[in-house]
Amino acid sequence: MRVSFLSVSAEMGGSEVSLLELLGGLGRLEPGWALDLIVPREGALAVRARDAGVAVRVLPLPERLARLGEDVGAGAAAIADRGASMLLAAGGVALYSRRLRKLLEELRPDVVHTNGFKVHVLGARAAPRGTPVVWHLHEYVGARPISRALLRRYVSRCAAIVANSRSVAADVTAAIEPAAPVTTIHNAVDPNVFTPDGPAVDLDRLSSLPLAPSGTVRVGLVATFGRWKGHDTFLQALRALPHDAPVRAYIIGDALYDTAGSQHTRADFEERIAALGLADRVGLTGFIDNAAGAMRALDVIVHASTQPEPFGLVIAEGMASGRAVIVSAAGGAGELVTDGVDALTHRPGDVRGLSRCIASLATDGALRRRLGAAARETARRRFDPTAFIRAFINVYQACRDRALGHLAGR
Repeated sequence: MRVSFLSVSAEMGGSEVSLLELLGGLGRLEPGWALDLIVPREGALAVRARDAGVAVRVLPLPERLARLGEDVGAGAAAIADRGASMLLAAGGVALYSRRLRKLLEELRPDVVHTNGFKVHVLGARAAPRGTPVVWHLHEYVGARPISRALLRRYVSRCAAIVANSRSVAADVTAAIEPAAPVTTIHNAVDPNVFTPDGPAVDLDRLSSLPLAPSGTVRVGLVATFGRWKGHDTFLQALRALPHDAPVRAYIIGDALYDTAGSQHTRADFEERIAALGLADRVGLTGFIDNAAGAMRALDVIVHASTQPEPFGLVIAEGMASGRAVIVSAAGGAGELVTDGVDALTHRPGDVRGLSRCIASLATDGALRRRLGAAARETARRRFDPTAFIRAFINVYQACRDRALGHLAGR
């Protein structure tokens, strides 16, 4: 079988990490399959995919199209259909679609797998007739009027939809089509990579901070700089801690995506940290390529998203690393943990609740160890890489078999 993967991003956010796990796993379990990855430009994803033995093709996404976001101005919900038509006409969509169709006709895949809203639409437009398209949804579509209108328009060309949580699956059927062919497959985390013991990253050096005193509890928020990832909630929660709390905090990540207006900048955080008087307690590390080493450098991993999280790969990685995890328990993130058993939870945007969780873990080493051990066991059961890959293999084979059956019935 040949599968062509289409990614909207060239960098390594959560959905790209999941995609890379899928590519590597398919290479292990189905070494006879041909895998192609089509990316909008060179970047970390392309480098890692090549290292995994995947054939990478660069098909530049027009800059105007790459930077288009969901916000088309006031009243977007009321003009969703018109806005969708505007987006299809803007930014070189027609030219890119022709180029993508030509490339796919050359590759002749049995299945096209798309990763990201824009490429869900572009892949459905460009896939050769009879080639099944699989949308892998990592985000909610219900609150995005333009994307919702576009996916509704093209869902009939989609052979299967894979959602990364039950919450996302429910959103898809409610927002796009009640009968949409949706399968839920939780993301995977390799417990042999994300381990409790092993080399750790020097977070203080990366943050240009002096070495933290012995006994310091290191607390980190690991996320892209998306505006809904809860960085300000995290900073306010840290400010609410007693001044003598043995905590040093880190913001780990960077602005990774091309979409305009969707992210904070490092300068935004530097200004906010200074304004809150936290310059000596909070470090900005930038993006860390060694995610497992970053997890091992922390005692507590914080997830603070202010909107429902579709999945929360960082949560799963922290759990597999045997660390105490604090979760903003809404959406798919709420499916991953049990409060008080393998994590502590708080309501999205609840500064006091998050601060209480941090304080509890900072002062109770036994609680950290108990939650971390239970979290690792949960992760090994729930995010098994082999089960993840086999579930996708089943989806691809079913799509191919249906497509062949339709051809035979003509």
